[in-house]
Amino acid sequence: MTETAAENGDQTNKHHVATTLNYWDDPGDGLPPTPIFIGKGKVTNKRPHRPHPFVVTDISGDEDAYTLDTHGFQYCRHTSQEKTFVDEDAIRTVYYPECEALLKNLTGATKVHIFNHKVRRGPTQWHHLGFQGQNLANRGPVTRTHVDQSYAGAELRLRWEFPSADEADELLKRRYQIINIWRPIETILKDPIAVADANSVPDADLVGAVMVEDKFHGESWVVRHNPEHRWYFKYRMTPHDVLLIKCFDSETALARRALHSAFEDPMYRDEASRQSIEVRCLVCY
Repeated sequence: MTETAAENGDQTNKHHVATTLNYWDDPGDGLPPTPIFIGKGKVTNKRPHRPHPFVVTDISGDEDAYTLDTHGFQYCRHTSQEKTFVDEDAIRTVYYPECEALLKNLTGATKVHIFNHKVRRGPTQWHHLGFQGQNLANRGPVTRTHVDQSYAGAELRLRWEFPSADEADELLKRRYQIINIWRPIETILKDPIAVADANSVPDADLVGAVMVEDKFHGESWVVRHNPEHRWYFKYRMTPHDVLLIKCFDSETALARRALHSAFEDPMYRDEASRQSIEVRCLVCY
């Protein structure tokens, strides 16, 4: 079930947050960013990042002003039959079809192919806590500014998901997107997610970076700091709130990608770890 933010009528008081966001710290050696490796139960990420101060603007009550085409992200209301997201089979058999229907309804796409999902229930600094090789079982929020796919990385992902060269070539002739569907499992207080207005982020701020996940060799964007980036979030997102994050769009006349990152709200630093699910989708027309 979907409805616009205006139809929902939720006019929460604004809760702008002064915080820091972590940007790639270019070592200046001319080398590409250090690759990330995901697999065998752990994540290896040794890229240097540095925090920079920003105010993240609460868009509560104004959600309808931000769309995938104009800003690279969009909020909507959607109720899922799935509530706990602990059963992998239920996620795939119940939630995946809901996500496909949601994207087709909102975008007019003819084909939605979900290629993976991530459930996050772990602590903020999960990358650095070790867990004796069990990092992924304790996956927490990603507190580094990024986009999941670079422009080249989007084609790598499409060709990986559609290994028939003829089928992939045909899909590449038409518009396609990669959109993440991000949903709270419990109401979000600690480590909310921020998204940046695509219009405030020039391509010059983005640097392609290798990311290897199991056998897939992809490429994401890391981000150079720019104080002109404009960051937004929705305060106290509930399990009925969905954030659509555009990672790629082959249509160059519209917003093509939205940086995103978890961030710390000092008011809720000591709350329980955030719980959320993110579903990654290839959207074809």
